[in-house]
Amino acid sequence: IRIHGDYHLGQVLYTGKDFLIIDFEGEPARGLAERRLKYSPFRDVAGMVRSFHYAVYTALREVSVREEDARLLQPWADLWYRYTAGIFVRFYLVTAGNASFIPENKDDVKTLLNAYLLEKAVYELGYALNSRPERVDIPLRGIQEMLGEEKSSPALPPKPEAAG
Repeated sequence: IRIHGDYHLGQVLYTGKDFLIIDFEGEPARGLAERRLKYSPFRDVAGMVRSFHYAVYTALREVSVREEDARLLQPWADLWYRYTAGIFVRFYLVTAGNASFIPENKDDVKTLLNAYLLEKAVYELGYALNSRPERVDIPLRGIQEMLGEEKSSPALPPKPEAAG
């Protein structure tokens, strides 16, 4: 299966009636040969989940003028991220149904998603170090959450039945 390769909120446009996905060239820092390889679609799922994380922490930084405001808003940012990511993953699984690329075992789905989430966060860290060093804290936060606090990762619901 071929995937988008750089799927995130910036690649989705709302027309007023529908959503369009744009820019199927893959991650710019990867070579063309690597971008052409077939990957699990969970790589794209992880890209969107990381995008939710990046969006909420970027907003928290830019909206919070005072440090104490950011500390007060932190739990709400975490809640928004986990809820939004969980809903996205849930509906992805519902839409995919019993497709052959979805593992039957819930633990296998979680392992696959977590592996791609960590890979994406490490990629983001490298990108931030090279292009936006003032934002390295966002992918670092994601990596720390994935390696340390399981409660901070998106809730992965049981594999739902395919939608009728």
